Amino acid sequence: MKRRAFFHFSLGLGASLAVGQVAAAAAGPSEPLSAQPPLCWTSRTLNAMGTSMRLQLAHTDAAHAERALQATMADIRSVEDQMSLFRPDSALCELNRSGILKHAPADLLAVLQTAQQVAERSQGAFDVTVQPLWLAFEAARLQGRLPTATEVASARRQVGWRGLHIAGDTVRFKQPGMAITLNGIAQGYAADKLRTRLQSMGIQHALVDAGEYAALGTPPHAGDWTLGVASPRGAHALLASVAMQGRCLATSADDQCCFSADFVNHHIFNPHTGYSPTALSSVSVMADTAVQADALTKVIFMAGYVQALPLARAWGVEALVVDKQGRWQASAGLPLQ
Repeated sequence: MKRRAFFHFSLGLGASLAVGQVAAAAAGPSEPLSAQPPLCWTSRTLNAMGTSMRLQLAHTDAAHAERALQATMADIRSVEDQMSLFRPDSALCELNRSGILKHAPADLLAVLQTAQQVAERSQGAFDVTVQPLWLAFEAARLQGRLPTATEVASARRQVGWRGLHIAGDTVRFKQPGMAITLNGIAQGYAADKLRTRLQSMGIQHALVDAGEYAALGTPPHAGDWTLGVASPRGAHALLASVAMQGRCLATSADDQCCFSADFVNHHIFNPHTGYSPTALSSVSVMADTAVQADALTKVIFMAGYVQALPLARAWGVEALVVDKQGRWQASAGLPLQ
């Protein structure tokens, strides 16, 4: 799967960089500058959950900043152990194999419960049980073709969020052949978890890139954390820049995993039809939590160009959407730069 279509503008950060300007900006009007120790910035990049992740954070104590990084690395591995489709021994893969998972780990339960809430409110526009559709399209792709209408219909009969049952810490499918993918929500959940971890450790300035973005405080340079929204068709072309304002940002685009060269068939499925929605090529959502932003990119994808922004307002989030012809529009409240 291709990297998420955002580029943040604070790249090239050293492993431990003292940024006196940030500390100075935080000083009170009557407080001498010397009383504010400089921030020590550190960063880490790793591959996890099918994507490249990067964390940047700062603290006045370099050793504490490193401890915070190590804690977030452990959190990422824990989430991956539970939710990865790439690890046969993950809790998610065990559920998909056996159809039941007893004593499901807490993070997996939390993600599934959130997914079910979004599914119910969106009337099934968001549905983590679409994995059989992905498997049908992927099997056909390996044979150099698209799946037949019969194959799609067969896979769609195994899809339906109401067929996922959660009781206590036991998760099961109500019919055989069902399977879950959390690729549309797990990265957002991970970003939130990492941000919460950093806050609990006294980190006030950070950018979490776990496939979706969550911001804290300010970057090492002046101003706000600012991300560029990439065009789904132009290589490295930016449509707009967005100031994070301490919020979270997620994007889904039809070029991230395609089953046909024309981008008509891709990894985002309409659970009601079994095929990809046809109107939009990219959806970006800003919300208070990354898990909400992540899930709602798929909900808004189903809405189409005309209904996208009204739907974003109904959910209390901001959005930027791009149609198949390259036109784009954004919510009035999205902080474009």
